[in-house]
Amino acid sequence: MNIEEYKKNHKTAYLAEMYEKLQKEEAELISITQKDESMKDLATTELSSIKEQMKNIEDQIKAIVDSEKEELEYPNEIILEVRAGAGGDEAALFAEELLQMYKKYAESKGWGAKILEESKVSIGGYKEAIMEIRGKGAYEALRYETGVHRVQRVPDTEKMGRVHTSTASIAILPIRKKVQLDINPTDILMEFSRAGGKGGQNVNKVETAVRLVHKPTGIDVRATNERSQSANKERAMSILMAKLQALKEEEEAKKFNANKKGQIGTGDRSEKIRTYNVLQDRITDHRIKTSWHNIPKIVAGEIDPIVKALKEYSETGIMGNEAEE
Repeated sequence: MNIEEYKKNHKTAYLAEMYEKLQKEEAELISITQKDESMKDLATTELSSIKEQMKNIEDQIKAIVDSEKEELEYPNEIILEVRAGAGGDEAALFAEELLQMYKKYAESKGWGAKILEESKVSIGGYKEAIMEIRGKGAYEALRYETGVHRVQRVPDTEKMGRVHTSTASIAILPIRKKVQLDINPTDILMEFSRAGGKGGQNVNKVETAVRLVHKPTGIDVRATNERSQSANKERAMSILMAKLQALKEEEEAKKFNANKKGQIGTGDRSEKIRTYNVLQDRITDHRIKTSWHNIPKIVAGEIDPIVKALKEYSETGIMGNEAEE
């Protein structure tokens, strides 16, 4: 057991120190029994108690370490990014519907959901928006939502009754606590400005908004919703790191894109993954060739059937019902 390593981790440091103390007590008792045979029986009982305590500490440390490994693979904090695609104002309205769908789903799970940044069009839909979701199992549940979502319906403004097709893209970016990325500070352009919108007079008078640009990739991140410049800087940096990590993972996935069982795409936001056909009241996920009905219920946040089907396919490779492309 690597005590020094566990002493460096704030979650296991106290337990590691207790374990180290018990090790010393154990060594002292053994030394006493070697010098004085008459103490052997008394020491045996104490040694047994110490070993039991050490085993209990080992189990606690293992549980914490396993939990950290799970957190690294399936983080409990994600950034959900939505962007309107083809379809003009109708695409912006669809983008907002998708964001609200995920927000309601998160709330139904007891997770925290907070919109960090939004850019609206004149009719009220989203050109793009970023939402933070915090909660156990958030990434595991929503990890396969990345990609292009397509809606087919007759817009309210359509006088001829024609069906329009619009798209919006979703990106799910996990916020990992231990990200192995080396970023040169000179590669990041940082700008400060006054935050607009909600927040009171202080927000508009002080330069609290932060914009980060990663020069090598062109990734542009803004954070405006926090009340201080330092908080917005920290938030923007976490989003930037998540985007860079996602870009790295996407590139690696494309390199090793073998036809393995249960594979669901590459996590590429340009990949068409799902169609919402309003006239036929049918949602189809093209990756697993499965359809669901009752669109109003699903966009109201009840997406568990979709989440479970994608998870099952990732584990078993078994598709649902055959669906039209």
